[in-house]
Amino acid sequence: MTQNRLASEKSPYLLQHASNPVAWYPWCPEAFAKARAEDKPIFLSIGYSTCHWCHVMAHESFEDPDVAALMNDAFVSIKLDREERPDIDSIYMNVCQMMTGSGGWPLTIIMTPDKQPFFAGTYIPKYGRYGRAGMVDLIPQIKQLWQTRRHDVTNIAAQVVDALRQMAQASTVAEDAAGADLDEATLHAAYRQLDRRFDEWHGGFSDAPKFPTPHNLLFLLRYWKRTGEAHALDMVETTLQAMRRGGIYDHLGFGFHRYATDRVWLVPHFEKMLYDQAMLAMAYAEAFQATGKSAYRQTAREVVAYVLRDMTAPEGGFYSAEDADSEGEEGKFYLWTVDEVREALGDADADFVIDVFSLEPGGNFREEATQNRTGANILHLRKSLDERAHALQMAEHDLCARLDAARQRLFDRREGRIHPHKDDKILTDWNGLMIAALAKAARAFDEPVYAEAAARAAAFVLTTMRTPDGRLLHRYRDGHAGLPGLVDDYAFMIWGLLELYEATFDVHHLEHALDLNGDLTAHFWDAEGGGFFATPGDGEELLVRQKEVYDGAVPSGNSVAMLNLLRLGRITAHAEFEDMAAQIGRAFSETIQRAPSAFTLAMMALDFGLGPSYEVVIAGEPDAEDTRAMQRALNAPFLPNKVVLLRPASDATPAIAHIARFTAEQGSIDDRATAYVCRNYQCALPTTDVAKMLSLLGVR
Repeated sequence: MTQNRLASEKSPYLLQHASNPVAWYPWCPEAFAKARAEDKPIFLSIGYSTCHWCHVMAHESFEDPDVAALMNDAFVSIKLDREERPDIDSIYMNVCQMMTGSGGWPLTIIMTPDKQPFFAGTYIPKYGRYGRAGMVDLIPQIKQLWQTRRHDVTNIAAQVVDALRQMAQASTVAEDAAGADLDEATLHAAYRQLDRRFDEWHGGFSDAPKFPTPHNLLFLLRYWKRTGEAHALDMVETTLQAMRRGGIYDHLGFGFHRYATDRVWLVPHFEKMLYDQAMLAMAYAEAFQATGKSAYRQTAREVVAYVLRDMTAPEGGFYSAEDADSEGEEGKFYLWTVDEVREALGDADADFVIDVFSLEPGGNFREEATQNRTGANILHLRKSLDERAHALQMAEHDLCARLDAARQRLFDRREGRIHPHKDDKILTDWNGLMIAALAKAARAFDEPVYAEAAARAAAFVLTTMRTPDGRLLHRYRDGHAGLPGLVDDYAFMIWGLLELYEATFDVHHLEHALDLNGDLTAHFWDAEGGGFFATPGDGEELLVRQKEVYDGAVPSGNSVAMLNLLRLGRITAHAEFEDMAAQIGRAFSETIQRAPSAFTLAMMALDFGLGPSYEVVIAGEPDAEDTRAMQRALNAPFLPNKVVLLRPASDATPAIAHIARFTAEQGSIDDRATAYVCRNYQCALPTTDVAKMLSLLGVR
């Protein structure tokens, strides 16, 4: 293999680039002499051996023959190890901060042969995306600038040098990255549309019927995180609290019904769907991370308890739904008369429950759809438990303890009733959502049992619901798997596996996610228009082969895939994944821009793509307390736009390095768990201090 002039260097960082097709020089007089002789500018690239985004840029650009040819034609290129030459690094980092308003590694400087810089940046992708110029576009532009507008170049360089000499600080701030089609303005438009539809009194985004639509709430949490807009968080909290108090929630057996037929969340359509439990568990778990309010954690835990108790197959997968009807009547299983409550509890506890749940002798609702029998009540809370405790002059803890005891007795009595029909088929896509929800809850609540349940379900799908050649199947029931997998099956399972990896750091989950993503791309990707078709190219021929991005009752496969691809790009350092994500946005941009609030999972992906986003590698022993402490610290706050990898410190050839090559050089410092944090393609120096790690993530 041909090597460049870095092959004789001692720096590990420079040696990593010794086989690049770029004709690299080390920092040396010969490089500058060559630049002067050939009248070329210098391309200076500064980094260090364990810098994540340095490796990303190397892989997609410096190892690419086409990019290398452009560089070799236009520049004399120099590689510099910042740990070997911090003096040089410091000078040009100041340049970058002055010219762009930020800095980090990899550091990219383009300068004259006499070392005067006229361009500065950090990570530069091969192709432009989200407003960030790409190498294939930038290099010809700079070459032309150098050849045709030399006076402008030298003026720029002189101004930079003058600013350095005066020790002046830059006053400019880097503009927010924005895509050609979908940009931050689209996020603002989605927020405004949700705000206009928001029910200030009862939560939700319609009058009646009212659907939970939890991905609206997940987006609003991210919008609040991005902008600090308090009303975005208010909309989330008002809706989550109103749903939890309402009859849409099963206060005895837990879990959410499908939707409310009224404006106040009292009268539900009593069906329970797996995907609602999954998405709502995510929303409550993230709300807990964002606010620290225990009521959200409790609700998420109860939803998960319902799924694990009533919706989990012996094989590990999750059932699809429970019917609204029993004995030919909608809601009969869930409704109570005052006399039934008294019979189950006795007068003293019955009076307490009747008061707390606002039960009435004649019934507390009227709704033809439920065929309401005389005196039937829907359990619901008109006030929060803390408000009710205050009204009853009780400590909230005492009220909750008494209520839970009564709840359990009513639940046991209800179990003797004829149950609604359970749809016990197992669907790959909905299981993917539930796996994602369990993994998120496992991290948010430090609850490994949830991760274990998610792993069992994933193993079931991946071993049972696949064709001999590894393609996903859509449905399993009664011992048989069948029906070709669709785009949602792949996208949602990949989502679940990515969440599960971060809950367990079992590399097999990442391997499976990448395998499934390969099949998704091979069989569903629209090479001409971008985006994913709903059906595979070798599937049944239908009247039309559709592509969908609307995020309805469940998110669309394209929206989820867009977010998955961004995360896979950050995990693996393969830029083609992020390029595909950008193509999805462009493919549907016209549709999305007409009504962005109808695409809130896609807005979550856009929010990730625009940044700020983070990559964190923890180098440490998996079972060591300091490693676990770092993991817990990362999981506690609301930090949605990040990926986290674990690099076992004592493993010379860790499995994760086969997927994320940059982790191979990321070891622990002084045998302590060490965090490597990158933000917006810029890498900070590693740290063993948890507080420092969190500060790099913007957590104070």
